[in-house]
Amino acid sequence: MSLFPAVLIRDDHASLPAAAPQALLALGGIAAGSAADADVVLVAAGSPLPPDLPADAGVVALCDASLHPSVATLLTDVGISVSGTAASGPVQPAPPTAAGPGLLLDEDGDAPHEDLVARVDTAGLRAVGTLRVEGPARALLQNSGGGVVAAQAAAGRRVVAVAVDPDGAGPLLAAAVTGAARRPERTRRRDAAVTRHPAWLTLKEAVCRLRELQAADGSVPDADTHATARSLVGTAAAAIDELAPRFPHDADYLSGVVKDLQRWADDGFGVPDFLDSLEAFHPERQRVDGLQHLVVFPMYTQNGNPDRNLEAVLVEVVWPDFVAELEAGDYSNAMFVPIRFLDFTPGYDTNSAVLFPETIAMRHVPAFSWGAIFADREAARFRAVVAAAARTTRLDLPPDAARLVADQELAEQTFVLWDMIHDRTHMHGDLPFDPFMIKQRMPYFLYALEELRCDLTAFRECVELERRGGVPQARLVQYAVLFDRIFRFAVTGTRVRNYDGLGGQLLFAWLHQHHVLHWTDNRLTVDWSAVTEPVLELGRRIEDLYWRSIDRPKVAHWLAAYELVAGTLTPHPASRWAQGPSALPLDGPPKGLTDAVLPDEFPLSMFYEALQRKLSPVVQATAGITG
Repeated sequence: MSLFPAVLIRDDHASLPAAAPQALLALGGIAAGSAADADVVLVAAGSPLPPDLPADAGVVALCDASLHPSVATLLTDVGISVSGTAASGPVQPAPPTAAGPGLLLDEDGDAPHEDLVARVDTAGLRAVGTLRVEGPARALLQNSGGGVVAAQAAAGRRVVAVAVDPDGAGPLLAAAVTGAARRPERTRRRDAAVTRHPAWLTLKEAVCRLRELQAADGSVPDADTHATARSLVGTAAAAIDELAPRFPHDADYLSGVVKDLQRWADDGFGVPDFLDSLEAFHPERQRVDGLQHLVVFPMYTQNGNPDRNLEAVLVEVVWPDFVAELEAGDYSNAMFVPIRFLDFTPGYDTNSAVLFPETIAMRHVPAFSWGAIFADREAARFRAVVAAAARTTRLDLPPDAARLVADQELAEQTFVLWDMIHDRTHMHGDLPFDPFMIKQRMPYFLYALEELRCDLTAFRECVELERRGGVPQARLVQYAVLFDRIFRFAVTGTRVRNYDGLGGQLLFAWLHQHHVLHWTDNRLTVDWSAVTEPVLELGRRIEDLYWRSIDRPKVAHWLAAYELVAGTLTPHPASRWAQGPSALPLDGPPKGLTDAVLPDEFPLSMFYEALQRKLSPVVQATAGITG
């Protein structure tokens, strides 16, 4: 099972247009060498089914008067029959049923519904036959004579019948192939041998026991426990020494960690200082897919444990070839290190999905050298929340989006591409501020705009990458930005200065007010043919704000940024900022303006209040999640 469908094209009579195979594979499909290797087979009109096709492989059958008997039998078994006579008239979506429009239903009741024709422009389609549809099969497209595209999922196989001229139907065929392909296997792809190593288990236990003795600053304040702490440090150091040969690329770092641990004990367990070992740790210099690291530091975990407790984490690098090629070209980001969890101590059994040097206990913060992001946690919580949100809002996903939600490894690769572009964007563009000073105290809606700017830049760049071709993950990044922002970000966390949540609210409201996202009849729908341009326009609005603010004083920039957000989102009725500059303390230091921002300056809409209540159990369950 590959990340993208393995496609076998059966065209015994060379009836397909010459460009059809390329069109089918453009969104990531891989040419299957044989029927046994295929996730889906595209059978041209007049060609037979492969006799050795796996029982769970999908079938897309092109149908006209020359339908082969083996294909006709398969279609009849799922409730579809074919007439070779095509009716005239335009091809258009079939009327929706109670379940929804254009759906290919699966046996998995937890999976979001799919709309095979969500991104299909029917204007250029020409019928070459008529489909009679019975039973559980569904007509997806039709003309005046009846169905021209129909589908059914039963007995582990997805079948799509297409009575449309394949010439000019590339997007339809690509959607049909993606939708019909057998589902990704939901197994963990991990070499967990090191997590079972006795030395790792010993180290993990010692670290967990040491954590219980530490104060918030990482020290061990109770002198009566120092003997126990010293023994645990010795145990941890010995375990690290035993594990070190498995990580020869980190030899200097692991040796330094042992020295820092021993010095911490020798100095009486005060506030720990692991600067020396941190300066020897350089994962950014060895970005090799699957390369493993053992990481041991006293640290707080962002969005996790606020105390600087000792943590031990086993990770591996996620660095697929296509990312390496992009990073070596137009998207250079030498400090970016995408990783996945293998095992961890309690500080990461939380919502934390990053490993940053500045979180580590040390005497001073060194020059910024790298930042690591746990792609597996990002992908896993995205998949869980988006699947639940799609079910709750009855949003029907295009087939490639559904595959993204179903496939952990595909989602990880998608997030690595998104993160790589997002991360570098903080230091690129017309910036009215020093990007390294982004953590200065400002109204939280400014952080919301900066994070959203970086995400919308990733969206824009992936629109261009999709246009160029060759990076099928590019379209998936666009789905990920939209769905993670409007679903997970907006309903995750508290309502106290939740800048990521605010960015999600802004994107949803912007798209709703531009009439490309609709909440009608208790169903969420997206106009996929039109959604891209409004997303790009919101990005341009933020970029224009930044460009103009290069010539503005700080306070004027803050006021303009507020106006941008408040032009789409409704502020709290008690907001001083919403009353305009005359209500704000403009004659004092900027701190007064920041203090005047309400903790929840832009409350959730009624839509989001209801969605948050329904998704809250799912969001809470993603703490500590991995791939």
